[in-house]
Amino acid sequence: MNGFPWAAFGAGLAAAAGAALAVMLVTFGVALVKGVHRVVDVAWGLAFATVALVSYGMSAGHGDGGRRLLVTVLTVVWGLRLAGHIARRGRGHGEDARYEKLLARAPGSRNAHALRTVYLLQGALVWLVSLPVQAAQYVPGPVSWTGAAGAALWLVGLVFEAVGDFQLAVFRADPANEGRIMDRGLWSWTRHPNYFGDFCVWWGLFVIVCDDPAAAAVSVVAPLVMSWLLIAGSGKRLLERHMAGRPGYAEYQARTSGFLPRPPRRS
Repeated sequence: MNGFPWAAFGAGLAAAAGAALAVMLVTFGVALVKGVHRVVDVAWGLAFATVALVSYGMSAGHGDGGRRLLVTVLTVVWGLRLAGHIARRGRGHGEDARYEKLLARAPGSRNAHALRTVYLLQGALVWLVSLPVQAAQYVPGPVSWTGAAGAALWLVGLVFEAVGDFQLAVFRADPANEGRIMDRGLWSWTRHPNYFGDFCVWWGLFVIVCDDPAAAAVSVVAPLVMSWLLIAGSGKRLLERHMAGRPGYAEYQARTSGFLPRPPRRS
């Protein structure tokens, strides 16, 4: 078995960085035309899909074909589903409150501040978090049971994300639920089924790389960073701070797991 092709991997890393940057710069242009920066949330999933496709193309002649195709398809499916969901959710709405708050503190040009603190930062995070996808393209040898386990964990994550998002969309579409807390379906087992799903998706993609210890060592930072973002960074922590004052939310917190799914506690 040939060793890990570090030189080719380095070229692939550079190409992936360029792809992530290009997606974010195009999205920034779209945002300027539309007058809202919330479109960057749609670009998040699209950027991951683009990086996966570029990495697949750059790795031609290297790595195992089955693993290359597997991680590319899994990443593209995840990214396109997420982008489509966010695009549908934001249709007809103005600027996201998060970006309004951020840009209100801009020292000078709001758009230049958004470019630095939102678009370029998210492009860098896409490149970093997608390291397992990039590294997997160059791993020699066929996919083992480890790869199958990683794909299974990815599937668990996708189901939690997709079902959780669908259940929340149906709940919000009913006028009778105005002002109420969503505590049904997966949302009764965890307060954040979509974030838990993301967590499983990216740890699953990392597990697929673990057939090669060197590739795993290089890319383990990616799921760790994503886990921090989801739990302590811009995900769970900020959303719960926003929801803290809502009637009934404290009771919901008391009976429902904050992240890992489990049956709800009795009142």
